[in-house]
Amino acid sequence: MPKVVNVHEAKTHLSRLLEAVQAGEEIILAKNGRPCARLVAIDPIPARRLGFLKMTIPPEFFDPLPEDELKRWES
Repeated sequence: MPKVVNVHEAKTHLSRLLEAVQAGEEIILAKNGRPCARLVAIDPIPARRLGFLKMTIPPEFFDPLPEDELKRWES
């Protein structure tokens, strides 16, 4: 059975409630004793991939620019 927590207590102890949710617990938030929301863990969001880059970037791309080229960028 989920734990019921009033909004005032939830605001005071939000970090602790989030830890409980991450551990698999379900928390019901109540306002004036009436349930109004459910606090549950979500699935982790997968890392974004840049799908439009179908090529490989050569390692020398990340080499520092020569001094003369740096000066051209600064002007």
